[in-house]
Amino acid sequence: MLDQGYERRLLRQQNGQSSILSPVNSPISHRNSLTSIISPSKDSYGDRFIPSRAGANWNTSFSVIQDSSKSPGQTKKAKDATAESNKDGIAYNCLLKNELLGAAIEDIKEQTEERKAFSPVDRKNLFQFRIRRGNSLDEPSSPYSISPVSSKSQKLLRSPRKAARKISKIPFKVLDAPELQDDFYLNLVDWSSSNILSVGLGTCVYLWSACTSQVTRLCDLSADGDSVTSVSWAERGHLVAVGTHKGYVQVWDVTANKRISVLEGHSARVGALAWNGDILSSGSRDRLILQRDVRTPCTVPDRKLAGHRQEVCGLKWSPDNQHLASGGNDNKLFVWSLNSVVPVQTYTEHLAAVKAIAWSSHHHGLLASGGGTADRRIRFWNTLTAQPMQCVDTGSQVCNLAWSKHASELVSTHGYSQNQILVWKYPSLTQVAKLTGHSYRVLYLAMSPDGESIVTGAGDETLRFWNVFSKARSQKEAKSALNLFTSIR
Repeated sequence: MLDQGYERRLLRQQNGQSSILSPVNSPISHRNSLTSIISPSKDSYGDRFIPSRAGANWNTSFSVIQDSSKSPGQTKKAKDATAESNKDGIAYNCLLKNELLGAAIEDIKEQTEERKAFSPVDRKNLFQFRIRRGNSLDEPSSPYSISPVSSKSQKLLRSPRKAARKISKIPFKVLDAPELQDDFYLNLVDWSSSNILSVGLGTCVYLWSACTSQVTRLCDLSADGDSVTSVSWAERGHLVAVGTHKGYVQVWDVTANKRISVLEGHSARVGALAWNGDILSSGSRDRLILQRDVRTPCTVPDRKLAGHRQEVCGLKWSPDNQHLASGGNDNKLFVWSLNSVVPVQTYTEHLAAVKAIAWSSHHHGLLASGGGTADRRIRFWNTLTAQPMQCVDTGSQVCNLAWSKHASELVSTHGYSQNQILVWKYPSLTQVAKLTGHSYRVLYLAMSPDGESIVTGAGDETLRFWNVFSKARSQKEAKSALNLFTSIR
């Protein structure tokens, strides 16, 4: 039993808010002191410690697997090194699974694609489980094998890795092109199926052979006081059409080196041309599109398509030769049927002139178009249902578009203000490469007949040749809901 005087002194110290706590204090009579016991101050101590997990950040504590995609400060070399180390890590993990878990993995490519299919959250799991395949660990091995790993692991180590896509950032050839006009509405470069490049320079059209690098002059319009505003090769590669500033369309036979016809009908310059077999379509500043059969030239055009309210600057026929897409300075994109003089589809989403037009040869009915400086967007259209699809803001004027012949990719050239060349993967619309080198707007684009190279022209009076696409076709054909021939109806 405590001395009454000693107990009074203790109570006096507590009433005076002393920092000394009595171990015999009753929690019932002194409830105010509970807060100091539960949440002790720096100077108070207890006989045991109970951790509080209320504010613990478990995501931070257990995030032991680093995500390389969340490192914006990494340089390109560091990112490449990280990607290479990730590939080595995948191969090593597959080897461990074979030897310890009997996974029987033989191809590293499948594992790489399977890894990409998971989201970043899935890849952060510390532990992953899978069903063990029978008694694969007890598989018989050859007594003559000198390898310390199983036969499945040997196949895994011999399996080829997926080659990394590498696109050269510098052109493999540069040609001078004096007097190549810096005019957004003209189309002065085209590449024929016979591997000959035609270029309109001032009043002349020049031909450059990609096989021999020989340059010849096809025609000179200076005697007529005219200049070249567009060039376009026929599909068979022996005829080239030349649009002029005065509104004429000349058709030249390259093999015979002579002009075979002069087509009239336009009252202003002809800036866009497109062939469909022997049918030649021409678009002009007079807002008209004329279609004529070059086998039976006459003064009156076969068909006159009137729909644009300003200059026609883009023309492209679909791969099946059934529809013609036209773009104009009125920001409109029209789709015309082969047997109609009125547009069957009208798209008005672009906010600037539509010169860049390209039909996909991999997805039936897929059309891509690009807008000028005030728009800067590449838009995709399903012409089978007349519905808009995807859209991407490129950040600069879209001058040209072209689809790859071998893969579901496309290339775009740009003007204000980046003057760059971009390679896109469809439908993800991720950038595969960015090519720079032109000091002016990249207004002209043509693709080689083998589909591997492109040539670009700009107001800096140069033609630059780039290797952007691969010759080899993809092993996995892209499946598209637009393709009517993938299923039986």
